Order: sequence, then structure tokens, then C-alpha cells
Amino acid sequence: MTPEQIGLAYQDVYLPGSEGQKLHAWWLPAQGKAAGTVLFLHGNAENISTHIASVYWLPAQHYNVLLLDYSGYGRSQGAPSVAGAQRDINSAMEILLQRTDIDHQRIVVFGQSLGGALSIYYVAHSPYRQHIKALIVESSFTSYVDIVREKLDAHWLTWPIQWPLSLTIDDTYSPLPEVAKVSPIPLLIIHGDKDPVVPLHHGHELFAAAAQPKDFWLVAGGAHIEAFRHKVYQERLVQYLQQVLTTGAAPAAKP
Repeated sequence: MTPEQIGLAYQDVYLPGSEGQKLHAWWLPAQGKAAGTVLFLHGNAENISTHIASVYWLPAQHYNVLLLDYSGYGRSQGAPSVAGAQRDINSAMEILLQRTDIDHQRIVVFGQSLGGALSIYYVAHSPYRQHIKALIVESSFTSYVDIVREKLDAHWLTWPIQWPLSLTIDDTYSPLPEVAKVSPIPLLIIHGDKDPVVPLHHGHELFAAAAQPKDFWLVAGGAHIEAFRHKVYQERLVQYLQQVLTTGAAPAAKP
């Protein structure tokens, strides 16, 4: 699916990737005066042509959106890697900060699933932290090793080898040890209680390890990255963004 097919104004954006190749992104300009800009980091499966379904509604609510495909995804060149994706995200931030048509003090990072894990590590260590006013994470996992073990444990064929295989996974960029470092940037964690891909306990553990200010939204009956299929959560997110971008902080809450 392309923005054009769903009636959205957009620009193709090309930016330098982690190994010097070109990355591809879509720029969706806000309708009317922009209230802020969202850097959107999608999950592991497919690319921005699928994941646009999570954010297509934001321009009508006066938010610019930059949707990035990491190296090796969609039209982006190169090979995917977790370390490379961190550099790709930094390149996307630099592109945003080079734009003269946005407010550099009203940028929000929104990551889903793998994108959520990537975004936690990135925001915790970003050289551009002063420009990031909130981090939103939906359906993310605690660590790469943990999620691999869970997936191997779920099938009788791979259950006996879950531990030796998980030792081959690089956990350097895992979010759980880093999530407290996101503070004092407001953090919103969203997770469905019926998520079959990344179970709910991952969201609770990330929230418990995070420092204030933080908030947790439990999506009752929600599956994987499903919250923003529902208008009620779209409206709730707009209210959250308005508050965090106006006051610079969001209310502390418990799941």
C-alpha cells in the first residue's frame, strides 16, 4: 500500500544508510499547521508499505510522519542488522533536523515491536536526545535473547535446542537494560493482553524497569501492534501528544 493509494500527500525521501547505501522513507506532511513530527519505526515483518496502516491517520490530526525502512527492508539498500538499524535511525533523525519546515523541538519517536526495541536503545543513547520530546513503544520485547528463547520454546522441534541456539544471538542492543536511560524523556508503553507474538509480560517488564515519567496502556483484547486500528486509541494518543508536547511531561501512571 502506498500513501497515494489511500489519498495521502507524501514525498519519497532517500537518506544515507549505515553502510553508505541509500535508505528509503516516506514523508507524510501534516494537514494544516503541524502540531509535531513523528519518526515512525516499524516492526520486523515486511516494510513501510504494510506498516503505514498504523500511522496513516496522523497527518489528519496535524502531525508530520517520517516512516523509515531500515537497511535491507522495502526499497532501502544494504543488509539488515540491529547495529545498522541504530545508525539508520540516527540518519533519519539527522534528516529531520535538517528540515526547515518542522519544529525541531517537537519530535516524537514511535516504535512498534522490533521498532520499539530499536527505539528504546536509540533514544537512550541518541546524540539528539534534546530534540526528542516523547518515546512511544507498542508491543515490544525485553531482549533479543528472551524473544528467541520464547519462540524456540513454543515448538516441540526446537524446544530441546532453545538454549544453545539463543547463545548465538547478540543481545548488545536489547532494550531492557537501557530503558531506564530514556528518562527524563516521557515514555509510553502500549501492549495488548492477547498479543500472540510478543506476550504481555514483556511490556510489563519494560515498564517496571523504566524510570519516570512513564505511562502504560493495556489494550484489552488487543493482539500484536493492534491498538491504532481502533479510533479510541487514536484519539487517546492525540491527547497524549498534545499534553506531552505542550507541557513537556506526561502524567506518571501504573499499568
